[in-house]
Amino acid sequence: MLGAASAIHFLHDGFSETLYVFLPLWAQEFGLSFAQVGLIRSAYTGGMAMFQIPAGFLAERFGERWLLAAGTLVTALGFIAAGSAGGFPALLLLLLAAGLGSGVQHPLSSSIVSRAYEEGGRRTALGTYNFSGDVGKAGVAAGIGLLAGLVGWRVAGASYGVVGVAAALVIVPLLARLGAGGSVTRSAEDAPLPPGWGIRDSRGFSALCAIGMIDNATRTGFLTFMPFILIAKDLGVGGVGVAFALVFVGGATGKFVCGVIADRVGVIRTVVLTEALTTALILVVVAAPLPIALAVLIPLGIALNGTSSVLYGTVADLVSSERRSRAYGLYYTVTIAASAMAPTIWGFVSDLAGVPTTLTMVALVVLATVPLCLVLRPAVAAPASA
Repeated sequence: MLGAASAIHFLHDGFSETLYVFLPLWAQEFGLSFAQVGLIRSAYTGGMAMFQIPAGFLAERFGERWLLAAGTLVTALGFIAAGSAGGFPALLLLLLAAGLGSGVQHPLSSSIVSRAYEEGGRRTALGTYNFSGDVGKAGVAAGIGLLAGLVGWRVAGASYGVVGVAAALVIVPLLARLGAGGSVTRSAEDAPLPPGWGIRDSRGFSALCAIGMIDNATRTGFLTFMPFILIAKDLGVGGVGVAFALVFVGGATGKFVCGVIADRVGVIRTVVLTEALTTALILVVVAAPLPIALAVLIPLGIALNGTSSVLYGTVADLVSSERRSRAYGLYYTVTIAASAMAPTIWGFVSDLAGVPTTLTMVALVVLATVPLCLVLRPAVAAPASA
């Protein structure tokens, strides 16, 4: 089950992070402002955010497998259609639709993995699941970046869309064979489900969501405008794809390693460490010459993406198992909504103050997670059954 969910995560994160490679190409071809570049990224991420909660509710009734297949198909078709987009409005609408389809992946796959590891090792398993997503980001971003340099972004994006269509056709029979993601039939003798969202510690869950919002907004804000600052340091288009691969290789390592570390030294210490490193290393990328900026991208990726594995596993600790799909849907909605808004907001700032100033501000905002960790501490210190 972990392998199946990880493969789906690999595919969807490949779709999401390919956009970062395409953004400077779209800006050049369609004459876009930084605000429009941010809005394109926001459209995709906003679509993802809008469908998180509906996906969680629908999964409780129909199971995860059919929703995962349908969402994957919609995302893949959106990328294929984007290859024929003639301008900014069409691109915006197609990526919004693709994002809506991809909205099923995080809450439903996370629910499948957390259910499979009910007896222990959940945070490490979710770290492995998140590791697979960053492997997808690294491999697909590098591959599509190189392919776009050879045949153009239209063919490159549509080609990956075809891969997504093929994967969508495999998901249902694969999960059915594993006995995962099916609908659950409850008998009259079963205990009643807990009301609402199943959140056992509302204060802790709110702090967790706030940390996740800042973390996600930092990631999308930095990655959206990273290529522009590297291009200003004389990096070519092919090099941008490699730069993203470096970040995502680090991210893949961070997603796996930070989940394991959190199981051993605790959630709070791990989050404070990764967020402090994120601030420091983003400032290095902004200020340093190109060779040094490229050299820190792998450790930056570890810090930038590693926090999320710790946070994902903590969601399951704060909610009842019966409501986990909708609780994950709620968590992903608010955190991905922050991701959706960040590129547009930072795009306006970039138009006014420039990309270096914007990324400096992005780095400093990360430090707001530290006091929030103090609010979260009592919740993660309590026994999981409390």
